[in-house]
Amino acid sequence: TTRIGGGPMPTELKDECGHLIRERGREYGTTTGRPRRCGWFDAVAGRYSVRVNGFTDICITLLDVLDTFPTIKVCTAYRLGGKLIERFPSSATVLERCEPVYEELPGWEACLNDIRTFEDLPKQARAYLKRLEDLLGCRISIVSVGPDRPQMITIRDVM
Repeated sequence: TTRIGGGPMPTELKDECGHLIRERGREYGTTTGRPRRCGWFDAVAGRYSVRVNGFTDICITLLDVLDTFPTIKVCTAYRLGGKLIERFPSSATVLERCEPVYEELPGWEACLNDIRTFEDLPKQARAYLKRLEDLLGCRISIVSVGPDRPQMITIRDVM
């Protein structure tokens, strides 16, 4: 998950891991060159986006950025004052106080750049994508494994 500008971002990584994600993903503003804020995938925010936009299919970009991680975290809920929150808060003030609740998945530690079919992705990458689908309640139909057009894997046609 990335963000430009201020405001709450529960999954933001202000450490070497966040820096690595930013560098591998070239996460800098195209006009200003400002570094984007980077963090683990936020399924709470993702579910909200799927719901309010009526998505039936989504695209996951930059999957290759995660190639070097032995484990990958996914934010499945937030914790606020000891209470588990699975829905995106309506207030930025509340979101600001939320702590991410993570699930850890095994990484694949393999370069994805030359893969062109879903079936050829490492089983851990396929499991990660399946878990995201389950958490979001939405199909992933396209996955990118690099910045070039041939590095887009179509899993299913989007209608």
